[in-house]
Amino acid sequence: MSGTTLWLQPELTTLAFCWRLERRDGIVLGFTSHDRSLVLAGLTYHAAPGMVPSAIEQSDGFDADSVEVQGLLTSPFIRAEDLAAGRWDGARLKLYAVDWTAPDTDALLLIQGEIGLVSQAGESFSAELRGPTGLLDASVMDVTSPQCRAQLGDRACGVDLAPLRMAVTVTDYEDGVLMLEQSLPLGHFAFGSLRWSDGANAGMSGLILAHDATTLTLAEFPRNPVMAGDRAELVQACDRTLASCAQRFGNALNFRGEPHLPGNDLLTRYAG
Repeated sequence: MSGTTLWLQPELTTLAFCWRLERRDGIVLGFTSHDRSLVLAGLTYHAAPGMVPSAIEQSDGFDADSVEVQGLLTSPFIRAEDLAAGRWDGARLKLYAVDWTAPDTDALLLIQGEIGLVSQAGESFSAELRGPTGLLDASVMDVTSPQCRAQLGDRACGVDLAPLRMAVTVTDYEDGVLMLEQSLPLGHFAFGSLRWSDGANAGMSGLILAHDATTLTLAEFPRNPVMAGDRAELVQACDRTLASCAQRFGNALNFRGEPHLPGNDLLTRYAG
């Protein structure tokens, strides 16, 4: 705790919690446990007295910091349909303790991380926060693989995604299959991604399982209704093989796999 945080020292404090949330679609929102809205670093934190944090656990070791945020669905900015649609999943969160009489003075950052599981029960919700130390659970080095480990278009891959994107308009939707107004190049969008540009699912993404010239089959049904005229952006996929990397994308120098490295089955081979 900072030695200059004098407002926390008296028996009667002017403590309020402030949550800064940045969703994956770029929307930034602020909420405070105080009974009126506060402004911190230029962002308005809307009054949400029903939102309270659980006990905050932090350590100087490698254990993952964690906190759970609970609240009531009283704010117009937190809608039950958005929670159900997963719009809050993966959002970045920062939790501050502030002096509500002067929120911009000596705000104390308590914890930050990414929202994990969001659950809803009736008119209330709870969200689990995964702290930065949770990243230490990930592997520290790549595992060899005959297929490419890069994601199409990322820094390791280097392929420009602009020519691989396509805007489409839905004409009908039934049983997980989208009928499209446009014609698609065959095979290139299988296991690619779809991101809704408008409609009830705007900003949400999904995986394409298969397609033909004018239809798409999705891995999961959109959580909100799909209407004729809804628009989406498609991004092509790569099958992660060296042949496709070289022939289709001309990108063999950036291939991140080891297709010629012997596998474990080499140990079980025998003559004949």
